[in-house]
Parts: sequence; C-alpha cells; structure tokens
Amino acid sequence: MQFEDYRDLAAIEDSMWYFHALHQRMLLPLQPLIGKPATILDAGCGTGGLIRAMHKREPLWSISGVDVSAIACDFARQRTQVPILQGSVEALPFEAGRFDAVTNADVIYMVGDPEQAVREWARVLRPGGILAINTAAYQWMWSYHDDLIGTRHRFRRSELAALLRRHGFEITLCSYAVLLVFPLIIARRKLFVPAKPSSDVKPYPALIESLFGSLASLENGLLGRGIPLPAGNSVFIAAQRLH
Repeated sequence: MQFEDYRDLAAIEDSMWYFHALHQRMLLPLQPLIGKPATILDAGCGTGGLIRAMHKREPLWSISGVDVSAIACDFARQRTQVPILQGSVEALPFEAGRFDAVTNADVIYMVGDPEQAVREWARVLRPGGILAINTAAYQWMWSYHDDLIGTRHRFRRSELAALLRRHGFEITLCSYAVLLVFPLIIARRKLFVPAKPSSDVKPYPALIESLFGSLASLENGLLGRGIPLPAGNSVFIAAQRLH
C-alpha cells in the first residue's frame, strides 16, 4: 500500500459501514475487560481506527499498536494518543506475557508466515489472554480486490481455528461474518467485475451505508450472543491462550 492508500483509509475508516461494523465486532471478545485497566495490543494497527474505537469504548485500557508500515504508523500516531511502534506482527517488539488481549483486524491474510504470527501473538499474551481475529474468507473468493490490497491467503473458518489450536489457544467463538451482504460481494467481485477494478474500500451513498450498516449490526448482535454465522466474506474468531 502506498501513501495515498493509507491516506484514503484514514479518511474513511471512522465512517464507512464496513469499518464501523468491523471495529464493533472486534470489541465483542473484549467485553470481559470492560471496567478494568487491561493492556491491549492492536497487532497490525494500520492507521489507528480500531484503536480509536477501543479507547472510546473503555478509556481505562492501556493500548499499544504495531504495524510494519512506517506510513501507517505515522497516521496512527496522528490519530491516536497511544504508543505506536513500527514492526512486523511476525516479530513483535514486546516481551512475553505483556498483554491481556491482542487484536488482529484484517491483517493475517497479508502475512507471509501466519504460523509465526500466531506464535508471536501467543508469546506476548498472558495465560488466559484474549485473541480476536478478523480475516478474509475463502480462497475461491479471490478477486481484483485481493490483488490491489496485497492479500496472500484467504482462510476457511476451520483452517484458522486449527492454526490457533496448534499454538495453545482455546476457541471461544468460531464464525464467519459479513453474511447478509455476501451475495452482493460475490456478484460484484466474481460475476460483474468492473472494467477498471479498484478497491471496494471507498465511500458509498448514504442509503447503502445505512442499509449495510444495519445488516452488519444485526450480525454483530448474533455474534455478541455467541451465535456463529455459517458463511460470509470474513472469518471471525475469538480465542484464549491456555498456558
């Protein structure tokens, strides 16, 4: 991603329906930490949108961010008041057992070695610590969008769950997400590909934003009750480090 991509992301992630729904979804596994001075790492923080959502939800949390991109880190520092370090999620610059929770929102599908990334997240979590991951689903959904944003692999739900279990995690919620608009995403990316493809991360008309946002809120309501979704454009998994 180039400077312009991060600039556009920073401009849209506080308002676009997708990011609002994503951030609310990522907060669901963190509910047990509400009201507590917990330490949280956003691994792959991008331009800081999720950090802003977490700080708004619970000011007591001590949040840190890390991202491999110097450009993303600069934007995140401008948009948040938390420590932001440049570094890879595959080699985190933190000591073992530092955090009560680690979040990873739409990052692991761009990582060269997901096994090493999960190993690192387990290392920096304390025993019983919470891990929340959202990532792109289904290799058969690969499209122009993935080529443009640098996707390396789209996951099945069972595949990601097995990866976490191999590194000492107990799965507490294993679901897909973005189900209700999934047929429209399939149509856009697989059937009616635009003549000049561009990333789907962009502003949409207010009516679409409102409709898609309402559908996403309905889904998050189900996930918040522990009800997994059977399919969707994303995989969403919450887990705890066992030892």
